[in-house]
Amino acid sequence: MTDTKKTGHATVLAIDAGTTGVRTRAVFTDGRPSISSYREFTQHFPRPGWVEHDADEIWAAVEATLADVASRIDGTIAAIGITNQRETVVAWDRRTGVPVAKAIVWQDRRTARRCEELAPHLPTVRRTTGLVLDPYFSGTKAAWLLENCSVPPEEHLAIGTIDAWLVWKLTGGNVFATDPGNASRTMLFDIRSMRWSGDMCNLLGVPMSCLPEVRPSSGRFGTTVGVNGVPDGTPISGVAGDQQAALFGQACTLRGMAKNTYGTGSFVLLNVGHDCPEPTDGMLTTVAWDLGDGPTYALEGSIFVTGAAVQWLRDGLGIISSAAEVGPLARSVPDSGGVYVVPAFTGLGSPWWDPHARGTIVGITRGTTKAHIARAVVEAMVFQTCDAMDAMTSAAGVTLAELRVDGGASVMDEMLQHQSDELSVPVLRPVDHETTALGAAYLAGIAEGVWSDTDEVAGLWALDARFEPGSPTGRRAEWNRAVERSLAWSDDAG
Repeated sequence: MTDTKKTGHATVLAIDAGTTGVRTRAVFTDGRPSISSYREFTQHFPRPGWVEHDADEIWAAVEATLADVASRIDGTIAAIGITNQRETVVAWDRRTGVPVAKAIVWQDRRTARRCEELAPHLPTVRRTTGLVLDPYFSGTKAAWLLENCSVPPEEHLAIGTIDAWLVWKLTGGNVFATDPGNASRTMLFDIRSMRWSGDMCNLLGVPMSCLPEVRPSSGRFGTTVGVNGVPDGTPISGVAGDQQAALFGQACTLRGMAKNTYGTGSFVLLNVGHDCPEPTDGMLTTVAWDLGDGPTYALEGSIFVTGAAVQWLRDGLGIISSAAEVGPLARSVPDSGGVYVVPAFTGLGSPWWDPHARGTIVGITRGTTKAHIARAVVEAMVFQTCDAMDAMTSAAGVTLAELRVDGGASVMDEMLQHQSDELSVPVLRPVDHETTALGAAYLAGIAEGVWSDTDEVAGLWALDARFEPGSPTGRRAEWNRAVERSLAWSDDAG
């Protein structure tokens, strides 16, 4: 353990390997503003419904941003934490370190038909993994790679989520490991026994020997070897999927606390404590983290497209030229003019779980303008969050006291006020709303003695803005009608 208490300050690096890019952030304990470096990587869409990444390009972005940040800090690095897009799968040859194919991204729908074929096994899947049968999760993606790519012999094959790939690369191939939160998103992990499930591996045809070791989310995974710009021997001490990291960074460490991250998609997580809940229709049960003393569980509502719909307004329709324009454009009209946008571009997640849903725009009239469409996209973020949150609180039997928010779209005050109105609870935005990287830093720092425990990091959370609920719009019924129009639209996702 690194003794940082003697010096009174320390630096922790967090690698946030997201869906569209990598950000490395330095978190300082002496009050200095954090510094960061960001690099996008290529999105590959080889067929409708398919989304792929180049794992080597992701690693190049990690190494470049790490080197950039490390060059701008003084002193030693106490620890490195990793957070990542979760269900994305990469397979590689352990002898060469070369991926066998492009990584299959969490948004990818190619295994929809396989999930339908597995429908008789849904009770087992839900009981064992806490998940539902959907191509979103890693297991059927891994099976697809095994069936359709030239893979090495089993003893040389590694299959993991992006965190496992990065741990392997950072340690020079010495460590192949993941954390329970990422493992719980694969459809291959028993969330009660906290081990890879032989039954699920057999069902999906994924050899257990190809999967990484599962270690606590906060703890020494290994040390760096041969990483450009980073001294050898730097501890890698925290790993968490992006949404679990955001929950931790939001200091939602007590049962009943919840957060929503408005990113490419939006992910609502509700801390339900140390007891694993029974499966619930429309909701996911996931491992939030394990600090070495057993798992903390969460219920999750997964919304596939929120911020990505803003990108679509920019890149697909040309309605805006930058994402920052969507807020002012949406505010330029008093309401959406009866327009509803259901951004089911890659199917619908919680609570619908329909991989064949497709995006719809309903309620258009001759008077509809681009501002109405922009406002409807922003409102879709709100309504989708309400759908997920209502299902989660009902399932958990808890009354939501507040919702903490983060992510790129959380800068839109009007959207957050609308969210508060529709949920009828306060919405709280922290000063530091890049909580995904912050959570990874906290997990790594706790392991190395930078912070003592969860109480200390919870005390660092600071409020930027609080939105108190007003009257809801009363338009949820119309929104649900729009959602119904999008369901079961396509049969080409498999």
